[in-house]
Amino acid sequence: GENRKIRWGMTIEFNAIESAAERIKGLVHRTPVMTSVQIDELTGAELYFKCENLQKVGAFKARGAVNAVFSLATLNQGVTTHSSGNHGAALAMAAKLKKTDAYIVMPNDAKQAKQDAIRGYGGEVIPCEPNLEAREAKLAEVLERTGATFIHPYNDPSIIAGQGTAVLELVDQVSNLELIVTPVGGGGLLAGGSIVAARHKIAIFGAEPEGAADAHRSIATGDLVTSHVPDTICDGLLTTLGRLNFDIIRDKISGILLVSDNQVIDAMALIWSRLKMVVEPSSAVTLAAVIRNPDLFAGQKVGLILTGGNVDLASLPF
Repeated sequence: GENRKIRWGMTIEFNAIESAAERIKGLVHRTPVMTSVQIDELTGAELYFKCENLQKVGAFKARGAVNAVFSLATLNQGVTTHSSGNHGAALAMAAKLKKTDAYIVMPNDAKQAKQDAIRGYGGEVIPCEPNLEAREAKLAEVLERTGATFIHPYNDPSIIAGQGTAVLELVDQVSNLELIVTPVGGGGLLAGGSIVAARHKIAIFGAEPEGAADAHRSIATGDLVTSHVPDTICDGLLTTLGRLNFDIIRDKISGILLVSDNQVIDAMALIWSRLKMVVEPSSAVTLAAVIRNPDLFAGQKVGLILTGGNVDLASLPF
């Protein structure tokens, strides 16, 4: 049970995010905020893009991983996780900064570039069959063999607090924001961000692909969707919403906005061409949500998190 450390009703306070910001200072980048007159004219809104695609490891996940690793008192046996993407690389990077070992269980069909990134930070890649049972069995083996500490990609208080620092920075960089939009996969960023937004009385929405609409269903019904079969170009948003993440966001967010993959691709092309920014599809869901819901965003001052820039250049959708 990956939920064993999480008590029912456990919550995270705003000061945990402030502490995370102090802890990770100087170990991760304070990323810039970009704007585009052309995109503003197109959407009828005033948009501020928080560029986590320029973060270490190319994604906001560096924040949570560094906060989690540097929060742990004892780390003699290293850290481990299962991840097909950015969390694995982020944890390997954080372990290297802390001079400890990282063991990353990855599906054997994970992109070579992602495996190389983990090895580049000195992490050990442990391949498994691409299904949850295999992943968890392999993780159990690693825990048994190494005694490493398991750090979940999103269903973890220190990860959530770390991811929330992206939104904490954004509200510091741009005054008087009225709305914030973040992508939602496992919900680490949206959960942490929603705590910051609540403190600053800013409305916050999650943006999610129609082909991976589990968070939308969970919020709509009040029952956490624990398994579904996603089908979307947004490879960073395939995972289902975490239990702790759901408990945090359910009463703090204004809603989950759905977008189609075609809308994501159009938004991604706009960001590449207008902002001159390499972002992955999972980042572009935020702009796609603004374009799809003009009445909601028109005339508003809106912060959007561009979550990452790790794209496979050989298989771009445009």
